[in-house]
Amino acid sequence: MNPHLLIAIVGLCYIVVFGGMSILRREGLSSQFALEVLGMTALVEAGAFLSGSSANPVLFLVLIYLVSMRARLLVDLANVLSARGRQRDAISLLQLALSLLPDRTTRLMVLTNMGIVQLRRQDPQGAQALLESVLEAGEGGGLGLKYEAACRYNLGLALQRQGREAEAVRQFNEAIDVFPSSIFGRAAEQALEQRRRGGQKAQGPGEEAEANTLET
Repeated sequence: MNPHLLIAIVGLCYIVVFGGMSILRREGLSSQFALEVLGMTALVEAGAFLSGSSANPVLFLVLIYLVSMRARLLVDLANVLSARGRQRDAISLLQLALSLLPDRTTRLMVLTNMGIVQLRRQDPQGAQALLESVLEAGEGGGLGLKYEAACRYNLGLALQRQGREAEAVRQFNEAIDVFPSSIFGRAAEQALEQRRRGGQKAQGPGEEAEANTLET
């Protein structure tokens, strides 16, 4: 097969596969993501043509993955650090991820994780502000079901820690309605069950479990 054609096929297949996954997660297809991959494909094709050589399709695939998933990879690393108690380092990485100009969906993803880290830093008001901003921005699309459930569950925790019990219960119920089978939906069910039994306040993904729900 013509090596230039192979590079074009790799680029297009990458858009179809990852774009399809985003659609299945109800995040929608990011035009920025598609344009970035098409731009990199055109640049590699042009470079190979001008140099009279052919690009390695495997290396090209690695390149477009690293570039297109740059912010998500930083989110993964931030979650690892956060789970180890290094909240300040996690916030620094998430801020770096935002500075890399991610697409709308990834930006909402980063902000969701920022809110969860703020909750782990014992700053429920800061977490509330971030998570509410994500939900408001997500009304226009781009926020997948997992991340909406994560937002609502952790917002419920933030409200609960401020003594705003009725609002917390509403967010727990919303998390269940959005994605009942997710870790956040199940944690919300547990939180409501504990309330009915008069038990201790909820603990879950905002404190103990991994907040990372990416599928990169």
